[in-house]
Amino acid sequence: MHIISGKYRSKKLKGFEVDGTRPTMDRVKESLFGMIQSYVGDSRVLDLFAGSGALGLEAISNGAKEAYLVDNNIEAIKVIRDNIKNMDDDIKVIKSDYKKFLKETDEKFDIIFLDPPYRKGLMGKALRVIEERDLLNEGGLVVCEYEYDDFKTNLDLFKEKSYGFKKIKIFKR
Repeated sequence: MHIISGKYRSKKLKGFEVDGTRPTMDRVKESLFGMIQSYVGDSRVLDLFAGSGALGLEAISNGAKEAYLVDNNIEAIKVIRDNIKNMDDDIKVIKSDYKKFLKETDEKFDIIFLDPPYRKGLMGKALRVIEERDLLNEGGLVVCEYEYDDFKTNLDLFKEKSYGFKKIKIFKR
């Protein structure tokens, strides 16, 4: 796994997997960033359920001004800290439960990546809190990576794509 494009192109990233999780494949990441590239520059990004931090770090590499990488697993946090070595950007690594972070943050984001463990209902719960707390800036995107479409949102569907079992829906405010 590595960063696909931008100033850190080809930087190797350590992966992180536990039961119910899997890293975003490079070909999926490349396609995804092709779809959202014009939104990434100067954006404030939240990579919730960050795992290795690959999506947030890809955004930083492509011009995001700030990234919050949030995960509740200490091993994931260690992997993220390894992955950001020698990167001098505004990257905040936060060990927190997703709901606690979303309920306590005062930040608003331009892009929010949601790639929670599958089959736990976390996508819908996270989307609900994001909408209730108004954490997405006007014109901002929420990128949902999932296997089963078991969530609802009031945001507008912007783009969607399937990669076998893995699917991506991008919503826009």
